[in-house]
Amino acid sequence: MRTLCASTLIGEFFIIGFAGLVAMKDEDLSTGTVWAVSGTAMLLSVVLCGMITRPGGVQLGWLLQVGLIASGFVVPLMFALGLVFGALWWASVHFGRKIDAAKARFAAEAEAS
Repeated sequence: MRTLCASTLIGEFFIIGFAGLVAMKDEDLSTGTVWAVSGTAMLLSVVLCGMITRPGGVQLGWLLQVGLIASGFVVPLMFALGLVFGALWWASVHFGRKIDAAKARFAAEAEAS
């Protein structure tokens, strides 16, 4: 699960950075505000890569997905990209857990042999 989720989070890191560049063109937002929010979200996505297997890591990842979708109120394209990355996050968690269970089962079978 860790590899799939981390891959999704690193992709989000870049998407958040690019969305920050687009948001800077909005005259109502200051550059400092845009980068404070974008930078925090980018940092969270990288930190979450190491927290995936810890308690609350997946839930924090879901919180990041909600934030990504909500950023569509500033950069409208982020509604679509947020939904895409939300689906990727779901798939990473869902199939990652299946892969982890299969690995554990194969390891147990190998020990039994």
